[in-house]
Amino acid sequence: MQAFGNVATPPVRKETKASGKGYYEFRMCESQRGADADPCWYSVRVMKDSDPGLAKGDFVKVTGKLKADFYLSREGKPTGTLLIIAFEASKLVKPAAQPAAEAPTT
Repeated sequence: MQAFGNVATPPVRKETKASGKGYYEFRMCESQRGADADPCWYSVRVMKDSDPGLAKGDFVKVTGKLKADFYLSREGKPTGTLLIIAFEASKLVKPAAQPAAEAPTT
């Protein structure tokens, strides 16, 4: 799957419990055109030990596998999140706004 959106939290390096391999994790809000009253949020795990070079607010394209991640909250209630196990997370540059055409002066 591919998702486009904004990085909502700074990427944090973590390690797997089983093998100790490093990865980076962050939250992302999927971006739609115009105002979205109910945006879709994802947790993203970039399964590479190299810094993805992303910062909070960056517009990104994430490619990977989507899964539902269920767990118990701090209060002991069952909850979950949409998790993207990513093999790619790259920063995209939004096109700059074109300046309005100037009217010729006479």
